[in-house]
Amino acid sequence: MTESPDSRSLVSASSQLNLMEIEAIDDKEFDIPQVDTPPTLESILNEPEDEDEPFILEDTCLLNTENIDAHSCETSSLSVYVHLRRRKAVETNATVHGSVLRRNVLKGISAQIVSAADKVDAGLPTAVTVSNVIAVGTSHGLALVFDQNQALRLCLGTTATGAEYGAVSALSINHDCTRLLCGFAKGQITMWDLANGKLLRTITDAHPPGTAILHVKFTDHPALAVCNDSGGSVFELSFRRVMGMRTCESRCLFSGSKGEVCCVEPLHAGPELKDHPITHYSLLAMASLTKILLIGLKPSLKVWLTFPYGKTDPASVPLLAWQFVAVQKTINPVLAFCRGDTIHFLLVKKDESGIIHVIKHRQLQLSCDLISLSWINPRTLVLMDSTEKLRVVDRPSQEELETVDMAELQLVYNSSHFKSLATGGNVSQALALVGEKTCYQSVCSYAGQIMYLGTKSVHIMTLRNWRERVDHLLKQEKFMEALSLAWSLHEGTAKAVLGLFADPAKRKGVVADKMVEILLQYVDRSLKKCPEQGKIQVMEQHFQVMDEHVVMGNKLLVYISCCLAGRAYPLGDIPEDLVPQVKNQVFEFLIRLHSVEAAQEEEVYPYIRTLLHFDTREFLNVLALTFEDFKNDKQALEYQQRIVDILLKVMVDNSDFTPSQVGCLFTFLARQLAKPDNTLFVNRKLFDQVNQIFLCAPVPMAEDAYQICEFMYDKKHLYNKIVDCYLKDPLRKEELFNYIHNILSMPGYSSEEKQLVWVKALQHIKDLVSISSPKTAELVAVHFADEVQSIITSLQVCSIVVCQRFREGLNPQTILRLGPDLHELLVDLLCQFSPQQVTAFLKTSQDYRLEEAIQITEKHKLHEAAAYLLEKKGNVQGAFEVLLQLCRVTLENHWCIMNLAEGPVSPDCFSLSSALKELTMKVLNSMSSFIAPPAIIQRILQDPVYGKGKLAEIQGLILGMLETFNYEQTLLETTTNLLNSDLHWSLSHLRKAVSRGLHPRQYHCNICLQQYKRWQESEEEIIIFSCGHLYHCQCLQRKEVGVLSERQYSWSCYKCTSNQGSRPADRPSAESSRSRSTSLAQTKVTSAHRGIVTEAHGRKMLTEATLDAQQTQAWDHFRTLYRGPSRLAVLTELTHSHGNERAGFSNPVHPGTGSIYHSENFQLKLSPPPLVEE
Repeated sequence: MTESPDSRSLVSASSQLNLMEIEAIDDKEFDIPQVDTPPTLESILNEPEDEDEPFILEDTCLLNTENIDAHSCETSSLSVYVHLRRRKAVETNATVHGSVLRRNVLKGISAQIVSAADKVDAGLPTAVTVSNVIAVGTSHGLALVFDQNQALRLCLGTTATGAEYGAVSALSINHDCTRLLCGFAKGQITMWDLANGKLLRTITDAHPPGTAILHVKFTDHPALAVCNDSGGSVFELSFRRVMGMRTCESRCLFSGSKGEVCCVEPLHAGPELKDHPITHYSLLAMASLTKILLIGLKPSLKVWLTFPYGKTDPASVPLLAWQFVAVQKTINPVLAFCRGDTIHFLLVKKDESGIIHVIKHRQLQLSCDLISLSWINPRTLVLMDSTEKLRVVDRPSQEELETVDMAELQLVYNSSHFKSLATGGNVSQALALVGEKTCYQSVCSYAGQIMYLGTKSVHIMTLRNWRERVDHLLKQEKFMEALSLAWSLHEGTAKAVLGLFADPAKRKGVVADKMVEILLQYVDRSLKKCPEQGKIQVMEQHFQVMDEHVVMGNKLLVYISCCLAGRAYPLGDIPEDLVPQVKNQVFEFLIRLHSVEAAQEEEVYPYIRTLLHFDTREFLNVLALTFEDFKNDKQALEYQQRIVDILLKVMVDNSDFTPSQVGCLFTFLARQLAKPDNTLFVNRKLFDQVNQIFLCAPVPMAEDAYQICEFMYDKKHLYNKIVDCYLKDPLRKEELFNYIHNILSMPGYSSEEKQLVWVKALQHIKDLVSISSPKTAELVAVHFADEVQSIITSLQVCSIVVCQRFREGLNPQTILRLGPDLHELLVDLLCQFSPQQVTAFLKTSQDYRLEEAIQITEKHKLHEAAAYLLEKKGNVQGAFEVLLQLCRVTLENHWCIMNLAEGPVSPDCFSLSSALKELTMKVLNSMSSFIAPPAIIQRILQDPVYGKGKLAEIQGLILGMLETFNYEQTLLETTTNLLNSDLHWSLSHLRKAVSRGLHPRQYHCNICLQQYKRWQESEEEIIIFSCGHLYHCQCLQRKEVGVLSERQYSWSCYKCTSNQGSRPADRPSAESSRSRSTSLAQTKVTSAHRGIVTEAHGRKMLTEATLDAQQTQAWDHFRTLYRGPSRLAVLTELTHSHGNERAGFSNPVHPGTGSIYHSENFQLKLSPPPLVEE
């Protein structure tokens, strides 16, 4: 998917190392002494600070990376002839490498930062970090999170919290973009969930109070981060989640009392390098005011290296930057660090014996004081000096490729945090001095792009690819420079090359085609300017004359400028008494209606017309400089108005001038009319005419011209015509989708305006698909759902290429609401243009019809997709036959090739045979989970191949079965013991529950109301329910509230059942639904005199405890807690074999069924271990 210029660099993939160039690296170049014994932390803190370790080592060779395509706009200054040759000499040196960096302004984010400061009092931006999202911290404690489309996704925190915590002083996003750490100027740290904006942690005790957070950074370990405060100390933050509670443990790594650390940088590895041996150590680089420390956090804290700066400027900023680099055919991290004007490099690698080495490389000496250091790829560094100029430096050659002035950015500095102004300024003078120029939190790099935070804008710098660098020079008609750059690319000597093949043959072939294109463009341009095409002599003479005319024209412009400014040409000044006369004569000459001895067909005002044709911009610049002196001269003001009227008459109504030249004229007029002391008068209708020229220009206009058209259309509420402006503007095509969506969905626009935009978008649906098919699909699904069928039909008719692009956007999430016919059409398109994606789409989508989808896949002979659909339909046998037939055909073709081949068999045949053997082993291993191992072995031994004693190939299978058997036997025994223990515990507690004693509410029967006497001599039987009601057994029998089952009564409370509105005898089996009508344990008690213990008079009758309907339901619920057939079968098996006396509490096992342990389908399901961190 193509993104807009403002956000295209945000969705770029991570840079990958081009390993094809490793073969060209010289191994001897890196034969450097190694550090065998790393120092300890104590020795570092005690060593003298004034030591300097000089070294001169060889350079490393760094590989190129593949970054995104980039572009930046470069404007050339306008000057008169006096400066032309000097400018040409400067440009010749500046364009040897072309324009290397592309500069993008994230206009959406910039506008929302300014808007947030004005509308919600968010404050000025203070910090920025970037991953898959962009987070910007503010001075009032807010964190604004933007997505890849520059839309505000989250606003974290409140201004009330900001008043308590202070400004956001540091930000960090973890590796999977799910957590955001915010450090504050008053020392607090917060952690946020980026998925829902929830505050997860507020950390107030991680470091000493009264110090600001300078840095807070996640490491690659998901539960580990580091922070650095204004006291110069560094702390490790370990995040845990125990029993649902999120905690944070802090450990001091470096104390500020031993030397203040002002910069920390953990080593981050991309997904492709997550298994690198160095990443397991969680490296952390720390820069204090006097030295560099390199430590490892895992598996235990260990100091690997310390390196002093030497003598440096106390105000210089320590800088750190990590980058993975290919050296000696292996990829290892390199740490670049500097303070002042010297950059040092440290290579960290692990040898074959497992020993870690830190190797020092050749340093890079510059002539400026640096405040920012970033890698943009493994070969190229982007530096910012104290004058806010970016310098692109090639690391291997140490050559400066380009310089970009960033003064207009208004970079955000972090001085207030280093001075800890929010907590009283309790920092050392040395740290406060360094903090004057710190901008750590304003510069961040990610995936081949570097982001810079300004007070009102956010800029991103990326590398151009090689083709765009050449095209940029061609756009400026610098053919010689473009050809020179292309030749250096052809020979492999160019620097910061991006997007070019590493293979020399392929590289030269591609660049040679581009060089031919450059020459053809140059020849075409030359022929168009030659009066007689095809004659070399005439061409040479023509260009010689043209060069002379250019020289003469530039001299004339300089002469006119000098005369109107009161200076002599080429040097000196005109006498003061002659200055008015010279000005008048020059003006009279310029505004002449005709020249001397003019021909009849000569146009009016020939002199002004000639100068305008020669160089419109330069001539208008001469007039603009002259008009600056026309403040008090009445005669000159009259000339000024006269010249403006002539310019309008000559250029506006004349087709000889291009829209670009007319645009220069009206830019000139707009600047003159905007002056406070303006005396010019211009008819407004002329501006309407030039607006029409802009809006109806048939040729591509300048980049800003389309924005001007958009502004004018917006004033006239012609929003449908703004769609055309976006389509014609090559740099803003991607923004068209958001514009159409906003017009159609946001209030404030009339229904007629929305309808016009809707129709315009529908007319240009093919153009939208060619720009970005996924965004078009999303737009259609939201606003054109009723027109999907017609849109698909029109795209099919137009061309296959457009259809192919449109299907990329029709993902399952987008077309979920559409009919099955469109899904089947998409399946057909995928079968034609992208067969490898058909099966994945069929698995994710559920809205197609199976029969039609099967027919489509069979028509295109996609057997794998057809087999999946047959299996989904339930025809497993058919799916198996399809795949089996495919396998047979493949094998037959393979054996035919082997039989027809003459000579030795190719390695591909052996690799296919190995693949078949490996596949067979996988099938056998998979069968062991569903089929008994003896059956598998018996089937194998029945094969004629293995019947002759060739059992070596299945040795691994048999050994694996034995290991699996031992493992599962141990697992089964352990599980049986656990289940037995759990079952015994559950049943014992249930037994206690059903046999516990009950306490009656009253000492009288609730039916006959006769008092029950505990010491009564006469024998009587009573029944007490869990509800507390007491009855005589005879009374309950008379009321018929008991049900006889299995030689005993199941009683129900008469009073409770009567209160529910029906007779107990009418519903003897419905008591399970009443909570108080039945007892927990129906107990029959016979009271007797305390002193009589004979069987006849002191008999205490206790019937066997049984379960009523409600208790049976509770027991069934207890058993359903162990969901799944395996656990239920295990429970039943255990209760049947080990607890026959408990048969009443569980379902009996049928005597005809076998044990589950002998079942071939028995599988024990284990739950995954709990996670330590969320």
